[in-house]
Amino acid sequence: MELRLKRVYDDPSADDGWRVLVDRLWPRGLTRQRAALDEWAKEVAPSAELRKAWHTAEPAAWDAYADDYRAELAGPSAAALAELRDELSRHPLVTLVFAAHDPARNHVVVLREALEG
Repeated sequence: MELRLKRVYDDPSADDGWRVLVDRLWPRGLTRQRAALDEWAKEVAPSAELRKAWHTAEPAAWDAYADDYRAELAGPSAAALAELRDELSRHPLVTLVFAAHDPARNHVVVLREALEG
Protein backbone atom coordinates (compact mmCIF):
# COMPACT_ATOMS: atom_id res chain seq x y z
CA MET A 1 0.00 0.00 0.00
CA GLU A 2 1.28 3.44 -0.93
CA LEU A 3 0.37 6.25 1.47
CA ARG A 4 0.20 9.84 0.25
CA LEU A 5 -0.62 13.03 2.12
CA LYS A 6 -2.73 15.89 0.79
CA ARG A 7 -4.57 18.90 2.14
CA VAL A 8 -8.31 18.38 2.02
CA TYR A 9 -8.68 21.84 0.46
CA ASP A 10 -6.61 20.80 -2.57
CA ASP A 11 -8.60 19.50 -5.51
CA PRO A 12 -9.36 15.78 -5.39
CA SER A 13 -7.76 13.74 -8.14
CA ALA A 14 -8.34 10.32 -9.65
CA ASP A 15 -4.69 9.68 -8.72
CA ASP A 16 -5.54 9.96 -5.01
CA GLY A 17 -6.82 6.42 -4.73
CA TRP A 18 -8.76 5.78 -1.48
CA ARG A 19 -9.22 9.18 0.23
CA VAL A 20 -9.37 9.21 4.02
CA LEU A 21 -9.91 12.31 6.13
CA VAL A 22 -7.87 11.93 9.32
CA ASP A 23 -8.98 15.00 11.27
CA ARG A 24 -11.26 14.89 14.30
CA LEU A 25 -13.21 17.97 13.15
CA TRP A 26 -14.83 18.50 9.76
CA PRO A 27 -12.85 21.07 7.72
CA ARG A 28 -14.41 24.52 7.68
CA GLY A 29 -16.23 25.63 4.57
CA LEU A 30 -15.95 22.28 2.82
CA THR A 31 -18.91 20.25 1.59
CA ARG A 32 -18.86 16.47 1.66
CA GLN A 33 -19.15 16.45 -2.11
CA ARG A 34 -16.13 18.74 -2.54
CA ALA A 35 -14.08 16.65 -0.08
CA ALA A 36 -14.70 13.52 -2.18
CA LEU A 37 -13.87 11.17 0.69
CA ASP A 38 -14.11 7.42 0.88
CA GLU A 39 -13.73 7.37 4.65
CA TRP A 40 -13.47 9.66 7.69
CA ALA A 41 -11.18 8.18 10.34
CA LYS A 42 -11.58 10.75 13.10
CA GLU A 43 -10.87 8.15 15.80
CA VAL A 44 -7.14 8.18 14.94
CA ALA A 45 -6.82 11.96 14.95
CA PRO A 46 -5.24 13.65 17.97
CA SER A 47 -7.50 14.08 20.99
CA ALA A 48 -9.22 17.42 21.47
CA GLU A 49 -6.81 18.24 24.29
CA LEU A 50 -3.72 17.48 22.21
CA ARG A 51 -5.08 19.35 19.18
CA LYS A 52 -5.77 22.46 21.29
CA ALA A 53 -2.33 22.28 22.90
CA TRP A 54 -0.68 22.14 19.48
CA HIS A 55 -2.59 25.20 18.26
CA THR A 56 -1.20 27.25 21.14
CA ALA A 57 2.32 25.78 21.09
CA GLU A 58 5.47 27.33 19.74
CA PRO A 59 6.81 25.77 16.52
CA ALA A 60 9.77 24.43 18.52
CA ALA A 61 7.33 22.19 20.43
CA TRP A 62 6.87 19.92 17.40
CA ASP A 63 8.92 17.02 18.83
CA ALA A 64 6.96 17.01 22.10
CA TYR A 65 3.64 17.17 20.23
CA ALA A 66 4.68 14.31 17.94
CA ASP A 67 5.72 12.21 20.94
CA ASP A 68 2.42 12.91 22.69
CA TYR A 69 0.48 11.91 19.59
CA ARG A 70 2.53 8.71 19.22
CA ALA A 71 1.59 7.90 22.82
CA GLU A 72 -2.09 8.38 21.99
CA LEU A 73 -1.75 6.12 18.96
CA ALA A 74 -0.10 3.45 21.09
CA GLY A 75 -2.61 3.84 23.93
CA PRO A 76 -6.21 5.05 23.66
CA SER A 77 -6.27 5.03 19.84
CA ALA A 78 -4.45 1.71 19.31
CA ALA A 79 -7.57 -0.27 18.39
CA ALA A 80 -8.75 2.40 15.94
CA LEU A 81 -5.27 2.56 14.41
CA ALA A 82 -5.24 -1.22 13.92
CA GLU A 83 -8.68 -1.11 12.29
CA LEU A 84 -7.61 1.69 9.97
CA ARG A 85 -4.39 -0.13 9.04
CA ASP A 86 -6.45 -3.23 8.19
CA GLU A 87 -8.91 -1.22 6.07
CA LEU A 88 -6.19 0.67 4.23
CA SER A 89 -4.25 -2.51 3.45
CA ARG A 90 -7.07 -3.43 1.04
CA HIS A 91 -6.23 -0.47 -1.19
CA PRO A 92 -3.06 -0.15 -3.28
CA LEU A 93 -3.05 3.65 -3.04
CA VAL A 94 -4.34 5.68 -0.11
CA THR A 95 -4.30 9.44 0.36
CA LEU A 96 -4.59 10.69 3.92
CA VAL A 97 -6.23 14.10 3.73
CA PHE A 98 -5.97 16.76 6.41
CA ALA A 99 -6.83 20.42 6.99
CA ALA A 100 -3.59 21.69 8.57
CA HIS A 101 -1.64 24.39 6.74
CA ASP A 102 1.85 23.01 7.35
CA PRO A 103 2.34 19.76 5.41
CA ALA A 104 5.56 18.92 7.28
CA ARG A 105 4.49 19.56 10.88
CA ASN A 106 1.08 18.10 11.48
CA HIS A 107 -0.36 14.94 12.92
CA VAL A 108 -0.69 13.20 9.55
CA VAL A 109 3.10 12.90 9.28
CA VAL A 110 3.14 10.99 12.57
CA LEU A 111 0.06 8.95 11.60
CA ARG A 112 1.64 7.85 8.32
CA GLU A 113 4.70 6.64 10.25
CA ALA A 114 2.45 4.66 12.59
CA LEU A 115 0.49 3.13 9.70
CA GLU A 116 3.65 2.14 7.85
CA GLY A 117 5.47 0.85 10.94
